[in-house]
Amino acid sequence: METIEKGGGRVRHALMAAVLALAAFCGKPAMAIDVDAGDYTALPAGTNLGLLYYQHVERDRIYAGGNRVSGGNLDSDVGIARYVHYMKLGNFTVDPQFLLPFGTLRGTNSLSALGNTTGVGDLIIAATVWMMNDPGSKRYLGVTPFIYVPTGSYNDSRALNLGENRWKFALQAGYITPLVDRFTLDLVGDVTVFGHNSDYTAAHATMTQDPLVQMQAWLRYNVTDSFDVRAGLSYSMGGLMHVNGVSQDNRINTSKFSVGFAWFPAKTWQVLGTYGNDISVHNGPLESTRVNLRVMKIF
Repeated sequence: METIEKGGGRVRHALMAAVLALAAFCGKPAMAIDVDAGDYTALPAGTNLGLLYYQHVERDRIYAGGNRVSGGNLDSDVGIARYVHYMKLGNFTVDPQFLLPFGTLRGTNSLSALGNTTGVGDLIIAATVWMMNDPGSKRYLGVTPFIYVPTGSYNDSRALNLGENRWKFALQAGYITPLVDRFTLDLVGDVTVFGHNSDYTAAHATMTQDPLVQMQAWLRYNVTDSFDVRAGLSYSMGGLMHVNGVSQDNRINTSKFSVGFAWFPAKTWQVLGTYGNDISVHNGPLESTRVNLRVMKIF
């Protein structure tokens, strides 16, 4: 009987992690900050960007302690509206920006009891500061603080929410350097720290979470000056949750890959697409399919 109760607890813990992951931006998941290759390229002061993202994600397995504990589907269709402005601050280029997620989350098949929800996610405010900005050599190094404001749709009686009902802060650094021939390498790392959610689930529990670390690498090949193909790897770790001070035994340990392209059909328009899925998941939902599309207008 003890084994059954322990296993049931691990299933519940894993499902909690899955539900919380669905509430996060970028998707990824996994509450870290996914970037697209080239995001840390500094543009001239006075440049503005308007971006619209669409992200479709299917999660068809839930893991606890590296073992599969549930099937069913946790799916999401999320859009993100983003505005970026480049400017000079002293000798540094900075780009104050905001991001606003919106969309639908749903549980299906054996997870249909989770229901579905539609709404707006938490507002994200950020600004990259470039410590290295060398367009001549195409080398860039930037640092970006992110603040997540708990303005999104949240109801403690719902299993799925787009808002998280807590503040979050992340610090990310990104480096871009050319390699041989037409290859470019992007290296990105970040750490996210979490405020507490004092209205977690219908039990009105207090949920806290340990810091989450993510590392990403992208390799791009510029087929032409206006078209590239890219492949990326990501690894996330940490993020252990506590509910009313009790560890949920759901520390994140997730790796994933992505492949895609970016194309400028015109000088001021870019279309970007990537496809990916998780390679391994220790706790929480495994993404079997992730499709990201992005349209960017430069003005």
